[in-house]
Amino acid sequence: MTDQRLADLSVEAFLARLSSSDPVPGGGSTAALAGAMGAALLHMVVELTVGRPAAADDEATLAEIGGAAAGWQSELLRLAELDAAAYAGVIRARRLPRATELEAQTRSVQVAAAVREATRVPLEITRRAGEVLAVAERLASLGNRNAISDVGVAALLSAAAMRGGALNVAINLGSLPDDDPLIAEASADLDRLLDGLDEREREIRELVEERLA
Repeated sequence: MTDQRLADLSVEAFLARLSSSDPVPGGGSTAALAGAMGAALLHMVVELTVGRPAAADDEATLAEIGGAAAGWQSELLRLAELDAAAYAGVIRARRLPRATELEAQTRSVQVAAAVREATRVPLEITRRAGEVLAVAERLASLGNRNAISDVGVAALLSAAAMRGGALNVAINLGSLPDDDPLIAEASADLDRLLDGLDEREREIRELVEERLA
């Protein structure tokens, strides 16, 4: 693990770190970056749509969509960093000494706190990636037809980010004490966030394919 920000790495350097034995960054950060890339693609499509005669009546809507896409791109990039930091915290807590009863108790408390943070961050990734998917839903019928495939790719990336975030929530929930209230809270949030995801993704894909024809 290093202190270098993921955003400061080249793509090649990021992939090298991702493929190493270092557990940070991992799936949560990767899910967040997938969502950020989806948002960036949507912003690109907006930029390729505004100013065209066919979009004259939708300028205000497109400006709103573009602003939302840019905002979620920035937020998901921030969450990628937070996820890496949160899981690094779990690793540090698990490496604490536990030779004595006091050390073991201290370690247990710190591990649970670190795991809670490592659960909350990917839950937020799932939530924010869902906002990106909502932007894709709005743009699918408005975006420049010459770039409409990019809306489809953005939808795939944001849906993947949601599923990836959810998987990271699930694996961390299994490390919490059975009576931790975050288990029920996060599980309910995931059920709500993922409800209808397959249908939403399918509808965007069908609209994109229709406009490609």
